[in-house]
Amino acid sequence: MKSAASKTGAVIADFENPAKLLEAAQKLRDAGYKKFDCHSPFPIHGMDTAMGMKRSPLGYIVFIACLLGFVGGITLEWWTSTIDYPLVISGKPFFSYQAYGPVAFAIMVLTGAFISLLGMLALNRLPMYYHKLFNSKKFERTTNDGFFVSIDESDEKFDRHATVSWLEEIGARNVELVEAE
Repeated sequence: MKSAASKTGAVIADFENPAKLLEAAQKLRDAGYKKFDCHSPFPIHGMDTAMGMKRSPLGYIVFIACLLGFVGGITLEWWTSTIDYPLVISGKPFFSYQAYGPVAFAIMVLTGAFISLLGMLALNRLPMYYHKLFNSKKFERTTNDGFFVSIDESDEKFDRHATVSWLEEIGARNVELVEAE
């Protein structure tokens, strides 16, 4: 139930410690909020489960990229030694696959490293040069000693007044409406 005149971009709530933040994340998940995030100066064990997050697809993406890199390395070596520049060395066959392992492995590792970096950046939507939460002066404490929950206005359960009062009920110290520009 958003009003048309509302410029609110999000609501942020400050919690006392990591345990309270974890508890708040579980309550938000159980209440049906979908577009919320938890911010902390360090990783908190169990936060993914508390937020109801799914497992990242990055491992599957990297596995497929590594497999393609390995097959690409073998194919490159096969093409080079049998088609493009065939040389008979000591009577060995053109396709001597035993020697291809180290190069194919190196290409596989290099492909996996690049794809994991690019995949991580893409899945995390980085680089993000601006976010509406940067409009809050209190949010700067996230990198030092702050434990925050932010709920985006695009969440279907978001309501300015009801969300603010509910966050205060579950133990938030300070709740702030962050205006979107």
